[in-house]
Amino acid sequence: MSGGEEAFVAWLGRRLPRSPIGDDTAELAARGRLVVTVDQQIEGTHFASGLDLATLGRRLLAVNLSDLAASGARPRWALLALGLPHETDPRPLVEGLLAEAARHGVVLAGGDVAHSPLLSASLTLLGEKAAGAAPLGRDRARAGHALWLGGPVGESALGCELVLRGAKLRATKAVLFKTKDFHLRGRLAVAGRRAVARHLVPEPQLALGAWLAALGRKAGAVIDVSDGLAKDLRRLCTASGVGAELDLRLLRRAVAPLHEELAAALTIDPIAVALAGGEDYVLLFTLPEGVAPPHPLPPRRLPRRRRPPPPPPPPGLGPPRLTAPPARARRSAPARDGRIEDPAGVRSLSGNGGLRRTLASSGPTLGGHVTAADGT
Repeated sequence: MSGGEEAFVAWLGRRLPRSPIGDDTAELAARGRLVVTVDQQIEGTHFASGLDLATLGRRLLAVNLSDLAASGARPRWALLALGLPHETDPRPLVEGLLAEAARHGVVLAGGDVAHSPLLSASLTLLGEKAAGAAPLGRDRARAGHALWLGGPVGESALGCELVLRGAKLRATKAVLFKTKDFHLRGRLAVAGRRAVARHLVPEPQLALGAWLAALGRKAGAVIDVSDGLAKDLRRLCTASGVGAELDLRLLRRAVAPLHEELAAALTIDPIAVALAGGEDYVLLFTLPEGVAPPHPLPPRRLPRRRRPPPPPPPPGLGPPRLTAPPARARRSAPARDGRIEDPAGVRSLSGNGGLRRTLASSGPTLGGHVTAADGT
């Protein structure tokens, strides 16, 4: 942008006449408890070079909003810090961010801009919580809680693969690529476009987070699934001191329509990408028995497999802890009864069926052990 930082700040002042942009600080009038999160998008790490800047701006806000959703907060203000290569015009990025901000009632209150060899954007987002809202976190899961998933997993990672192969998002419509050897058609093309949009501009589950916060003492643990289901469930279990088990045959009910077909077209393992694909930006949470999200969120309930009660731990020893899963989930070795065990169990809220498992007290006496990638 010609004129440098001063011209950019002047443009922002005209674009947002009621914003405190241009001052050294921003004074914000909060009415409840403040919740703060920060996330960044770096060229070559979080997005490919050449990504449409308006799409990048929308994505930057969306992934931050997903963190606020996990806290049950209402989004209010944003602070934007940009690192810009020479000759990069930041206005399309800001316009995309502002368009997404308008949907969620977010005000851009300030930020910073500097030259950088690579394009980077960091957003600090501030939200508010009412005084009576539950303090949501990863450490509130308890034995006997049901484990829920706010939407399908693995779809964003498939969309990422399509983007790396040339797919783009123009305005709000995903455009797929065609080559001599690769061409998605019909319903598979619809699934591909949905995956691209899901990856580039995820939809934060703010309403679900607000509902969880309103539960008060009935609320369980909550985490935003950004690094993959397996890794983020491990974090939730570690924070809460519990374990969880997943029947991978049932995980297929917690993915998007045509997930396996689209993964096959991309030569990607559908189970591995569902467990470890990442950037799903859905909420993974626990609830006590008898508590369920209101319509239209609840999925079809599946009966859980009954287990006998575990033996008590030896005197003087706490229950043994489950071995943590590998950071990059791969197919695990099947157990003797044919099940494949992994540290996750989910009920989908995606409307595509679902499943419900039960959190168990940590220790292999209740759920066997988590099989490592090498089968040990």
